[in-house]
Amino acid sequence: MTKIIQISDPHIVPSGQLAYGRVDTAKALANCVETINRTLPQLGIVDMAFVSGDLTDFGTPEEYELFQTIMEPLQIPYRAIPGNHDDVEKMRHAFSDQGWMPKSGPINWTAEFDDLVLIGLDTSVTSKAHGHLSPISLDYLENQLARLGPMPVIVATHHPPIITGIEKMDIQNLRESDRFKMILSNHPNEVRLVCGHIHRSIVAPFGSIICHISPGVSHAVSMDQRHRVPNCLTMEPGSFLMHENRNGIFTHTIPVGEFDGPYLFYPEKDR
Repeated sequence: MTKIIQISDPHIVPSGQLAYGRVDTAKALANCVETINRTLPQLGIVDMAFVSGDLTDFGTPEEYELFQTIMEPLQIPYRAIPGNHDDVEKMRHAFSDQGWMPKSGPINWTAEFDDLVLIGLDTSVTSKAHGHLSPISLDYLENQLARLGPMPVIVATHHPPIITGIEKMDIQNLRESDRFKMILSNHPNEVRLVCGHIHRSIVAPFGSIICHISPGVSHAVSMDQRHRVPNCLTMEPGSFLMHENRNGIFTHTIPVGEFDGPYLFYPEKDR
């Protein structure tokens, strides 16, 4: 049974700085790594992790170096796709020693397991906040799905193609997604689309499939669906997702941190 952890939107800034003047994103990511490592014995074998974009806040070499330093203790292999806060070429250079990193073009990759496949797609647009899938990326996806046949697939992007009702984020979503929807909907087995960018856990239909947006590991985008309100963050608890194939794709939300327990519900019955 394949298990894959999704970490989203770390937004690492230069060492000693706070994102947006108030968020210690380095500490948040370190806490996430510690939580994953501590939880692994309870989860069983987890095959890999991936980061669904916005590894950094400004896409600088210093930020990527700090990101990799924080991720180094993670006890399972990981990959990443870029978000709108990343710089594709600087990210490519930072991970140039990794076999999954393409030498040129969009940062697209495929990870295959016995009963599940994960396809990462690059939706970043240079110097823009919104997302777009190039013809190269769509062709890559279509070719991979055709090659895989009836295998269940998770497709990962940074930008979601759905409208969430959070206005300032929706204007930055994935644009021109009709072909993307058609490709995913036509796959002969289960497809799950997983995204980042919104920093909130949101589940919605996209064509004939399910789209699941991951929460961030530190701050959240404020849950405010009013018209013309400013884009704000809220210091909600960070979380990550675990996807697994259990005769169908299941997704679990796991909070970052250490919490009191576990306690038996009825200890007197276990004596």
